[in-house]
Formats: sequence, C-alpha cells, structure tokens
Amino acid sequence: MLPSVDFRPIRLAIVCGLAAIVAVGLAAWAGAAMFGVFFGVGLFLGLLNALLVRRSVAVITAQDNPPKSKMALNSATRLLVITVIALAIGYFFRPTGLGALFGLALFQVFLVLSTVLPVYKKLRTGELDGPPAENQIVAAVPFSIFDDSKD
Repeated sequence: MLPSVDFRPIRLAIVCGLAAIVAVGLAAWAGAAMFGVFFGVGLFLGLLNALLVRRSVAVITAQDNPPKSKMALNSATRLLVITVIALAIGYFFRPTGLGALFGLALFQVFLVLSTVLPVYKKLRTGELDGPPAENQIVAAVPFSIFDDSKD
C-alpha cells in the first residue's frame, strides 16, 4: 500500500501568489514588470490545470471500471488547451508574454514538490495509509495509459 497525500489547492494558490508577487517585483526592478505579470498568469494557469485534474479524476474514477482511454483523452485535451493558451500569450505579448510559459513550468515544479515531499516523509517514517479519502491523491497511478491490456 502506498501512502496517500492531501491535495491542498489553497496552499498551492498561496505559494503561487507569493511567487507571482516576487516575480512582478523582480521583473519591475529589471524594467519588465509585465514579464512578472505574465509569469503570475502562467502560475495560475497551472493551478487551474491542477484543479481540473482533481475534478476529472474524481469523476472518472467514480465509475466501476474507469477506462484508461477516457483518462488519457481528458488529460491530453486539458494539457493541449492550457498549453495553447500559454503559447498564445507568449506569442501575442512577446517578449514579456513568455513569462506565462515560465510560470506554467515553475508551477509544475511546485506541484511535484508538494506531492513528492510528503510522500517521501511518510515513506521514511514508515507510515502507510489505508484507502485514500475523497480529498487525497494516491502517490502512484494505479495503471499506465501505455499499458497494452484492454480497457
């Protein structure tokens, strides 16, 4: 049994807000305040993606036999839309709009750290959890979208 981790979007939103404030301040100090603003937009696009992931996983896994193809299609569509939005911001507001792409990338680092560090801590202390509660995510995906078996 793998440890489960609480998904805390409020904590991530606070971290993103603080990072956006720092980015705007540093960018303004460097003479490109809009880069910092777009950086914050990228962070919050990442947060929106994480919230949509939580919602879609809850909906799909509520089924008796969730199809892997539905999860894969949902993920690919969501990532495509978020990426196109970030790329469009980067293109139409260049060069400062590229901050949205950097913010989106940094959010992924925040998300991974917010998941990996608690799991690492639980694994080191030997705490194993039972089945995850509604607001928890499991540290590992129970199936691979690249598995050759039938849905």
